[in-house]
Amino acid sequence: MGNAIQYITKKLGGDRYIWLVVLGLSLFSILAVYSSTGSLSFKEQSGNTEYYVMKHTAILMMGVGMMYLAHLIPYRYYSRISQILLWISVPLLIYTLFFGVNLNDASRWIVLPVINLTFQTSDLARFALIMYTARLLSKKQHQIDSFKEAFVPVILPVIIVCALIFPANLSTAAILFFTCMLLMFVGRVNFKYIALTFLSGVILIAAIIGLSYVLPDIGRLDTWKNRVESFVDENREEPDQVRYAKIAVAKGGVIGQGPGNSTQRHFLPHAYSDFIYAVIIEEYGMLGGIVIIVLFLVLLYRCIRIVVYAPTSFGALLAIGLGLSLTIQALVNMGVATSLLPVTGLTLPLISMGGTSLWFTSMSFGIILSVSRQIEMNELQKAGQLPEDEQAIAIE
Repeated sequence: MGNAIQYITKKLGGDRYIWLVVLGLSLFSILAVYSSTGSLSFKEQSGNTEYYVMKHTAILMMGVGMMYLAHLIPYRYYSRISQILLWISVPLLIYTLFFGVNLNDASRWIVLPVINLTFQTSDLARFALIMYTARLLSKKQHQIDSFKEAFVPVILPVIIVCALIFPANLSTAAILFFTCMLLMFVGRVNFKYIALTFLSGVILIAAIIGLSYVLPDIGRLDTWKNRVESFVDENREEPDQVRYAKIAVAKGGVIGQGPGNSTQRHFLPHAYSDFIYAVIIEEYGMLGGIVIIVLFLVLLYRCIRIVVYAPTSFGALLAIGLGLSLTIQALVNMGVATSLLPVTGLTLPLISMGGTSLWFTSMSFGIILSVSRQIEMNELQKAGQLPEDEQAIAIE
């Protein structure tokens, strides 16, 4: 079995450990989605319990296919692609803000015609911004200490995109901003500029939450205030999803109740997306929860290794930026499910049931694998073992 997996990952190309992470997360995803959509199936599909898992599996397999195609494209092409995607993202964010599907006082989605899938434009914007930030940082390396020549051009797109996401999705905007700050740190931007910008962001968020006590009826201010108060005030009644998630984690124990034996999945809102980690712990216990954490930490570790061996600064920044984005989102989702963080509404990458968000996650994995594949090709070329048809795209 081990030799078969090794043979397959070798044929795929790219970091074999990241491919194994993809395999592990995909298996957990199918099992957890099948278990957590039982109630939803009876409510909306007349008891057809296979409907959602089959739909999710089809979307997941399409995502893996996109991942494979993305990893075949030499990563240097993503520099120009990031530019195009960012130009598309900003108008889409503006359109979504005013004309998107409104749910709970937030316009986050637009519905794609024909395929009838909901599309969260912030997913595209986050994906594009991280790649674009990596592009700018790599191009500004020779003047990276300059405030005017390097820092301002890099931080402006970050501020614009995060500001457009912020009104409807505070948590996504905050995490994207934090990820870009980390990416700038890796990209050797003057720490003084990063620290001042980060501090300004924290002060702004605190001021907006404080404003919610004065003007609670504007937008989602009241929602943010209630979430913070519920988290910090032990005497305040907890939201239903937090209470049921705690019960699920407590019932899971060390080894869990067994696959398909979760009871809280029937009560947890969005058990198949935002709180799927709580269902996993209830069914697979603390051990299952630790496996998920380890898989994401392995992904981050392999991305750090890519930074060390990447042939160009763009490849290094691209891999670590996307790796940080996926890992931070996963850790925040798991922190919410285990009541370590306030409710945010973020999904668990490659595990939660989803549509276009799962595809952007798959593309992120594919681009990371593209950088690792280029490293392998360079090493084979130095050893004189690279096939002639692949030598043209190997970087000297």
